[in-house]
Amino acid sequence: MKYVLIIGDGMADWPVEVLGSKTPLEVADHPNMDKIISKGRCGTLRTIPAGMDKGSDVAILSILGYDPRSYYTGRGPFEAVAAGIRLGEEDTALRCNIITENDGLLIDYSAGHISDGEAKVLIDLLQANFGRDGEVSFYCGVSYRHILILKGKKYSEKLLCSPPHDFVGKPIRELLIKPVSEAAAETSKLLNRMILESKKVLSGIPVNRRRVERGENPGNMMWPWGPGRKPQLPVFEEKYGVKSAVISAVNLVKGIGLLAGMDVIEVPGATGYFDTDYEAKADYAAECLKLYDFVVVHVEAPDEAGHKGDAELKVKTIADLDRRVVGRLLDRLGDNCAFAVLPDHRTPIKVGTHTADPVPFAIYNPALSGIGVERRFTEKAVEGSELNLEGNRFMELFLRSGKA
Repeated sequence: MKYVLIIGDGMADWPVEVLGSKTPLEVADHPNMDKIISKGRCGTLRTIPAGMDKGSDVAILSILGYDPRSYYTGRGPFEAVAAGIRLGEEDTALRCNIITENDGLLIDYSAGHISDGEAKVLIDLLQANFGRDGEVSFYCGVSYRHILILKGKKYSEKLLCSPPHDFVGKPIRELLIKPVSEAAAETSKLLNRMILESKKVLSGIPVNRRRVERGENPGNMMWPWGPGRKPQLPVFEEKYGVKSAVISAVNLVKGIGLLAGMDVIEVPGATGYFDTDYEAKADYAAECLKLYDFVVVHVEAPDEAGHKGDAELKVKTIADLDRRVVGRLLDRLGDNCAFAVLPDHRTPIKVGTHTADPVPFAIYNPALSGIGVERRFTEKAVEGSELNLEGNRFMELFLRSGKA
């Protein structure tokens, strides 16, 4: 049996007033997800353990069967590994956003989803001004998502950082990095100095002047967060006995896959945004299964719509995911594959950020007889299900579903 796991990032939600007090999943047209839940098994999954960060890093570790309470060190190392950066055991990796600051407030966590070319100019400037002989290094990523590496044990990862997408509209001074231990005091001072001085370095340059002239938010400040050191994950194939691959446009997801020994499949046209090539992701996943037993297909678009607070756009991204990925894979793979579909976490329109609420999941294996109850894939559909699991138990359930 082959296995496809489809993750609609942030797809689950709360009832939204402009949608008639329904969730985007309740409003969106998704007959293919409905087919999976109607023919298979469903339940709820708690992907975020109590007290942990409510991010995709923690949630996807859970979904893949790695208890984040044991393996999570921070977001930065996953993104660094995906970018091809070699991390030493004592190196600290941080995600580094390009953000927009105005009148002392964080007003845009992505600087208007700044383009790759514009961002490279900014990251090069940060490296020229703040880089330190291989100790402090900036690496350019995609759009607003970049990496900062602090090499060696003189720098500490024990830092309390503010994920910028959670604090839009808040004062910068209140969000500055705080040390969790005395040993981290100097590291936090260094990073805060770079944050504040980056405004002077980036504000007046031509790239940002042109963005302002076009009515776009400038990328006028750096924002490091998600610090951590490289974790050691058991190899997925040794853990579950399946050869695996991951398809995503997001470095975080790629990095988790790489550290779990999975192969990352690069898909042309995959952007991690609303314009991603859904069909290409589906087609590459189908081709993957000629060589692999298990493939993860991750789609970021619903999460981005949630962060924007755009309910109608979130409904559209869910429908696009269903028709252009889930339906395409069902058509191509038919009864030769087991399917699972779920969000990694909720990104409610009302709050514009992630929450720790349980999420719905559905599993369909054509080799087994399902419940056969007509239902839609929604948050309400799984209420009262007997399958109410901790996130790290999901993968065992999914892969076991292929064994009659």
